[in-house]
Amino acid sequence: MNYKEIIAKIKSFHNPKNIAGMARFGINVKNAYGVPMPELRKLGRMIKKDHQTAKQLWASGIHEARVLAGIIDDPKQVTPKQMEEWVKEFDSWDLCDQCCMNLFGETGFALDKVVEWPKRKEEFVKRAGFAIMAVIAVHNKQLKDSDFDKLFPIIKRESTDERNFVRKAVNWALRQIGKRNMELNKKAAALALELKNSKSKSARWIGTDAYRELTDPKILKRIKDKGR
Repeated sequence: MNYKEIIAKIKSFHNPKNIAGMARFGINVKNAYGVPMPELRKLGRMIKKDHQTAKQLWASGIHEARVLAGIIDDPKQVTPKQMEEWVKEFDSWDLCDQCCMNLFGETGFALDKVVEWPKRKEEFVKRAGFAIMAVIAVHNKQLKDSDFDKLFPIIKRESTDERNFVRKAVNWALRQIGKRNMELNKKAAALALELKNSKSKSARWIGTDAYRELTDPKILKRIKDKGR
Protein backbone atom coordinates (compact mmCIF):
# COMPACT_ATOMS: atom_id res chain seq x y z
CA MET A 1 0.00 0.00 0.00
CA ASN A 2 1.24 3.48 -0.79
CA TYR A 3 0.73 6.59 1.32
CA LYS A 4 -2.50 7.72 -0.37
CA GLU A 5 -4.04 4.27 -0.09
CA ILE A 6 -3.17 4.07 3.61
CA ILE A 7 -4.72 7.48 4.34
CA ALA A 8 -7.85 6.51 2.42
CA LYS A 9 -8.07 3.28 4.42
CA ILE A 10 -7.74 5.17 7.71
CA LYS A 11 -10.46 7.63 6.70
CA SER A 12 -12.75 4.77 5.70
CA PHE A 13 -12.88 3.70 9.36
CA HIS A 14 -14.29 7.06 10.47
CA ASN A 15 -16.47 6.37 13.49
CA PRO A 16 -17.88 9.24 15.61
CA LYS A 17 -18.81 6.83 18.42
CA ASN A 18 -15.23 5.59 18.68
CA ILE A 19 -13.95 9.16 18.61
CA ALA A 20 -16.22 10.04 21.54
CA GLY A 21 -14.91 7.00 23.41
CA MET A 22 -11.31 8.04 22.78
CA ALA A 23 -12.07 11.50 24.12
CA ARG A 24 -13.48 10.01 27.33
CA PHE A 25 -10.16 8.26 27.88
CA GLY A 26 -8.28 11.54 27.63
CA ILE A 27 -7.08 11.09 24.06
CA ASN A 28 -6.74 14.18 21.88
CA VAL A 29 -9.23 13.62 19.06
CA LYS A 30 -8.74 16.91 17.23
CA ASN A 31 -7.57 15.10 14.08
CA ALA A 32 -8.75 11.54 14.73
CA TYR A 33 -10.99 9.12 12.83
CA GLY A 34 -11.71 6.61 15.58
CA VAL A 35 -9.76 3.70 14.10
CA PRO A 36 -9.43 0.81 16.61
CA MET A 37 -5.88 -0.27 17.50
CA PRO A 38 -6.40 -3.84 16.18
CA GLU A 39 -7.14 -2.36 12.75
CA LEU A 40 -4.03 -0.18 12.90
CA ARG A 41 -1.91 -3.19 13.85
CA LYS A 42 -3.45 -5.15 10.99
CA LEU A 43 -2.57 -2.33 8.61
CA GLY A 44 0.94 -2.30 10.02
CA ARG A 45 1.38 -6.00 9.28
CA MET A 46 0.22 -5.44 5.71
CA ILE A 47 2.58 -2.50 5.12
CA LYS A 48 5.56 -3.93 7.03
CA LYS A 49 8.60 -1.77 7.83
CA ASP A 50 8.77 1.33 5.63
CA HIS A 51 10.76 4.32 6.87
CA GLN A 52 9.78 6.74 4.12
CA THR A 53 6.07 5.98 4.31
CA ALA A 54 6.26 6.32 8.10
CA LYS A 55 7.62 9.85 7.73
CA GLN A 56 4.83 10.71 5.30
CA LEU A 57 2.20 9.36 7.68
CA TRP A 58 3.63 11.39 10.53
CA ALA A 59 3.62 14.54 8.41
CA SER A 60 -0.11 14.07 7.71
CA GLY A 61 -0.94 15.13 11.28
CA ILE A 62 -3.73 12.54 11.45
CA HIS A 63 -3.78 10.87 14.87
CA GLU A 64 -4.12 7.28 13.66
CA ALA A 65 -1.64 7.85 10.83
CA ARG A 66 0.92 8.95 13.40
CA VAL A 67 0.28 5.91 15.56
CA LEU A 68 0.70 3.76 12.46
CA ALA A 69 3.92 5.61 11.59
CA GLY A 70 5.41 4.38 14.86
CA ILE A 71 4.34 0.83 14.04
CA ILE A 72 5.83 0.65 10.55
CA ASP A 73 8.96 2.79 10.91
CA ASP A 74 12.32 1.02 10.95
CA PRO A 75 14.09 1.72 14.27
CA LYS A 76 17.46 1.18 12.58
CA GLN A 77 16.82 4.17 10.32
CA VAL A 78 15.49 6.49 13.02
CA THR A 79 17.84 9.31 14.02
CA PRO A 80 17.96 11.39 17.22
CA LYS A 81 16.83 14.36 15.09
CA GLN A 82 13.69 12.50 14.02
CA MET A 83 12.98 11.41 17.59
CA GLU A 84 13.25 15.01 18.75
CA GLU A 85 10.98 16.26 15.97
CA TRP A 86 8.33 13.65 16.71
CA VAL A 87 8.40 13.86 20.51
CA LYS A 88 7.81 17.61 20.39
CA GLU A 89 4.55 16.92 18.55
CA PHE A 90 3.18 14.32 20.95
CA ASP A 91 -0.23 15.68 21.97
CA SER A 92 -1.83 12.62 23.53
CA TRP A 93 -0.78 9.90 25.97
CA ASP A 94 -1.70 7.07 23.60
CA LEU A 95 0.36 8.47 20.72
CA CYS A 96 3.27 8.93 23.11
CA ASP A 97 3.06 5.40 24.50
CA GLN A 98 2.47 3.65 21.18
CA CYS A 99 5.38 5.43 19.53
CA CYS A 100 7.68 4.63 22.45
CA MET A 101 6.60 0.99 22.63
CA ASN A 102 6.65 0.29 18.90
CA LEU A 103 9.59 2.42 17.81
CA PHE A 104 11.63 4.63 20.14
CA GLY A 105 12.31 1.85 22.63
CA GLU A 106 13.78 -0.24 19.81
CA THR A 107 16.26 2.40 18.61
CA GLY A 108 19.91 2.58 19.55
CA PHE A 109 19.24 5.88 21.32
CA ALA A 110 16.75 4.62 23.89
CA LEU A 111 19.17 4.79 26.82
CA ASP A 112 20.12 8.35 25.93
CA LYS A 113 16.49 9.45 25.85
CA VAL A 114 15.55 7.94 29.22
CA VAL A 115 18.19 10.20 30.75
CA GLU A 116 17.58 13.27 28.60
CA TRP A 117 13.80 13.52 28.24
CA PRO A 118 12.74 13.24 31.92
CA LYS A 119 14.63 16.50 32.52
CA ARG A 120 12.37 18.34 30.11
CA LYS A 121 9.35 20.37 31.18
CA GLU A 122 6.99 19.39 28.33
CA GLU A 123 4.47 16.90 29.70
CA PHE A 124 4.56 14.35 26.89
CA VAL A 125 8.31 14.65 26.33
CA LYS A 126 8.83 13.78 29.99
CA ARG A 127 6.27 10.98 29.76
CA ALA A 128 8.08 9.62 26.70
CA GLY A 129 11.30 9.30 28.68
CA PHE A 130 9.61 7.13 31.28
CA ALA A 131 7.58 5.19 28.71
CA ILE A 132 10.82 4.20 26.98
CA MET A 133 12.26 3.31 30.40
CA ALA A 134 9.38 0.89 30.96
CA VAL A 135 9.69 -0.55 27.46
CA ILE A 136 13.41 -1.32 27.65
CA ALA A 137 12.97 -2.83 31.11
CA VAL A 138 10.63 -5.40 29.59
CA HIS A 139 12.08 -5.97 26.14
CA ASN A 140 15.79 -5.15 26.04
CA LYS A 141 17.49 -8.31 27.31
CA GLN A 142 20.98 -6.99 26.54
CA LEU A 143 20.95 -4.29 29.21
CA LYS A 144 22.66 -4.89 32.54
CA ASP A 145 21.34 -4.19 36.01
CA SER A 146 23.86 -1.35 36.23
CA ASP A 147 22.07 0.38 33.34
CA PHE A 148 18.88 0.44 35.40
CA ASP A 149 20.64 1.40 38.64
CA LYS A 150 21.38 4.75 36.98
CA LEU A 151 17.66 5.32 36.39
CA PHE A 152 16.47 5.12 40.00
CA PRO A 153 17.70 8.66 40.86
CA ILE A 154 15.80 9.96 37.81
CA ILE A 155 12.61 8.24 38.96
CA LYS A 156 13.04 9.68 42.45
CA ARG A 157 13.73 13.18 41.14
CA GLU A 158 10.69 13.30 38.88
CA SER A 159 8.28 11.51 41.23
CA THR A 160 7.09 14.87 42.58
CA ASP A 161 5.66 15.97 39.22
CA GLU A 162 1.94 16.24 39.94
CA ARG A 163 0.79 15.99 36.32
CA ASN A 164 -1.27 12.84 35.86
CA PHE A 165 0.29 11.70 32.59
CA VAL A 166 3.77 12.12 34.05
CA ARG A 167 3.25 10.45 37.41
CA LYS A 168 1.57 7.44 35.79
CA ALA A 169 4.55 7.01 33.47
CA VAL A 170 7.01 7.31 36.38
CA ASN A 171 5.03 4.63 38.19
CA TRP A 172 5.00 2.45 35.06
CA ALA A 173 8.77 2.68 34.69
CA LEU A 174 9.47 1.87 38.35
CA ARG A 175 7.18 -1.16 38.29
CA GLN A 176 8.62 -2.58 35.08
CA ILE A 177 12.22 -2.18 36.23
CA GLY A 178 11.29 -3.90 39.49
CA LYS A 179 9.82 -6.85 37.63
CA ARG A 180 12.92 -7.44 35.49
CA ASN A 181 14.70 -9.64 38.06
CA MET A 182 14.88 -10.15 41.82
CA GLU A 183 17.91 -7.91 42.36
CA LEU A 184 16.25 -4.97 40.66
CA ASN A 185 13.00 -5.83 42.42
CA LYS A 186 14.64 -5.28 45.81
CA LYS A 187 16.01 -1.90 44.74
CA ALA A 188 12.77 -0.79 43.09
CA ALA A 189 10.71 -1.87 46.10
CA ALA A 190 13.05 0.04 48.43
CA LEU A 191 12.63 3.18 46.34
CA ALA A 192 8.86 2.65 46.20
CA LEU A 193 8.78 2.43 50.00
CA GLU A 194 10.78 5.63 50.25
CA LEU A 195 8.39 7.41 47.89
CA LYS A 196 5.44 6.00 49.77
CA ASN A 197 6.57 7.99 52.81
CA SER A 198 7.32 11.17 50.87
CA LYS A 199 5.82 14.58 51.59
CA SER A 200 4.86 14.85 47.92
CA LYS A 201 1.34 13.67 47.09
CA SER A 202 2.44 12.46 43.66
CA ALA A 203 5.46 10.58 45.02
CA ARG A 204 3.28 8.93 47.69
CA TRP A 205 0.82 7.76 45.04
CA ILE A 206 3.63 6.36 42.87
CA GLY A 207 5.31 4.68 45.82
CA THR A 208 2.13 3.17 47.25
CA ASP A 209 0.99 1.72 43.94
CA ALA A 210 4.43 0.44 42.91
CA TYR A 211 5.23 -1.05 46.34
CA ARG A 212 1.93 -2.94 46.36
CA GLU A 213 2.74 -4.59 43.03
CA LEU A 214 6.45 -5.15 43.59
CA THR A 215 5.85 -6.96 46.89
CA ASP A 216 2.87 -9.00 45.71
CA PRO A 217 3.68 -12.72 46.32
CA LYS A 218 2.31 -13.68 42.89
CA ILE A 219 4.52 -11.09 41.18
CA LEU A 220 7.56 -12.18 43.17
CA LYS A 221 6.99 -15.82 42.26
CA ARG A 222 6.69 -14.88 38.59
CA ILE A 223 9.98 -12.97 38.73
CA LYS A 224 11.75 -15.86 40.48
CA ASP A 225 10.38 -18.40 38.00
CA LYS A 226 11.50 -16.23 35.10
CA GLY A 227 15.03 -16.11 36.48
CA ARG A 228 15.43 -19.89 36.67
